[in-house]
Amino acid sequence: MTPADSDISALPAPEVQPAEPITDGTKLSLMGVFAAFITGLPNLIFPILAAIFGARSSGAEHILIPVILGLALGGSLFFRWLDWTRFRYFVGEEDIRIESGILFRKARSIPYERIQDVSIEQKLVARIFGLGEVKFETGGGAGEDGQLSYVSLHEAQRLRELIKARKSDITAPAAFGEAGIASSDSEGAQAPEQPPIFAMDNRRILTLGFYSFSLVIFAVLFGVLNQFDWLLPFDLWDWTAWLGIAKERGATLDGLSITARAIAALMALFGLILLGFATGIVRTLLREYGFRLDQTEKGFRRRRGLFTLTDVVMPVHRVQAVTVFTGPIRKLRGWYGLKFISLAGDSSASEKGESDHVAAPLATWPEISKIAEIAGVPMPDANVVLIRGKLVYWLNILIFIIPVVIAGIAVLIAFTDAGALAIWLLAVIAFFTLSALLQWRLSLHAHSGPYIFVRRGWWNQKLTAIPQIKIQSVEITQGPITRLQGLCCVHFGIAGGSISIPAIPLADGRALCQTVMANIVNVDYSELNRP
Repeated sequence: MTPADSDISALPAPEVQPAEPITDGTKLSLMGVFAAFITGLPNLIFPILAAIFGARSSGAEHILIPVILGLALGGSLFFRWLDWTRFRYFVGEEDIRIESGILFRKARSIPYERIQDVSIEQKLVARIFGLGEVKFETGGGAGEDGQLSYVSLHEAQRLRELIKARKSDITAPAAFGEAGIASSDSEGAQAPEQPPIFAMDNRRILTLGFYSFSLVIFAVLFGVLNQFDWLLPFDLWDWTAWLGIAKERGATLDGLSITARAIAALMALFGLILLGFATGIVRTLLREYGFRLDQTEKGFRRRRGLFTLTDVVMPVHRVQAVTVFTGPIRKLRGWYGLKFISLAGDSSASEKGESDHVAAPLATWPEISKIAEIAGVPMPDANVVLIRGKLVYWLNILIFIIPVVIAGIAVLIAFTDAGALAIWLLAVIAFFTLSALLQWRLSLHAHSGPYIFVRRGWWNQKLTAIPQIKIQSVEITQGPITRLQGLCCVHFGIAGGSISIPAIPLADGRALCQTVMANIVNVDYSELNRP
């Protein structure tokens, strides 16, 4: 097998569809049994360690430990194989059906018309075996609604194109090559891949990693230590024991000067910051390596990943809205990100802590505008006037903050200097006032032609563009305070999410709702998202 055969990034998107569907039940790749076995080995670590710990206390560890390892590894491999023998998938004219289960059989039928996205993913082990996972999303709010783990990359590509053909009611007489790619009858050669509409080199990926400061490594270490603390001869979480160990080695805080303590604190803070930047760079490199966005016949194709390679196709007609995101530091350097809000929603992305429909993680404004234009949702130009909401809406938070702070000071005033507490009170109020002013300053909206633009946030800044034709519902809400102020929030419901415009006068909100409803009342949503 050549490297190109085992790498989804080397397979161009097919331009035509296979002529014949799969009519008989099909098994997954047998090599997937070994890939799943290796991938599942980390799940065996804790039970194996627990069993070994018990075996060592029995005094017969030289016999029991090999038996435990053999039973654990052999049993895992056997059940993986048994599950493989009972797994079938059927591709019919109207749906794809998945049957699984050893003792209790389960059958899942997914109609083609409900499938929003078909993605191909390659984790490190699957990549070694030349396999991939095919994932189906229906937008039901539960992530992937069907998954085939594992099939060959050729089969994965074939399935994706077959489903696209069934959804579009297209039949093509062209033959499929051995690699699952449409080939020419005369030459049998693959069509050359066109240049991407957006790509990220390693330098830009490292730049994105620098902006992706993260301390998630501490959460991972905490979880590992929490699992293995029972193997240690002392209580890991007893801080008095650590102080005792430090005293035994002659390291005490009492023996350090104020300068030494300050230097130690600064060094610890510097190490924490350095570790946060390093973690962000590594995570970004693993996720975004080789990022490439192509324009296909039906939409966009995104490929990325170092160890886990993903290949996702996003049809243009599934794009409901476009969101541009940035931050104050990134914006100074002219960097932005772009993501699509799609029919499939972001439920799976939310579970992973990231968006699965990011089209450009770090791009310049011209690059962002180009992708948005292709998606049919252009960015606002200089002629679009963005309007701010009423400042009093953002200052409402002070109504709740000031009494809480004053109550806290009243409790502590008997134990602390009143002057210091007054300074803290002013500092807290100043912080929330500044935050409210920044929110008001950077929260804008506009209704321009067939589009609505909403900008929110002063730190995590987002600009969302919504075609009115994609809006499915409009709602006006008022709280007790905003009702007294004559303000409201307007919520636009779209497939995959909702967008809100806060702090606008009630009369303006009603006028906006009437205008939008007049534009969308005649939209036939049963036909809107068909290719």
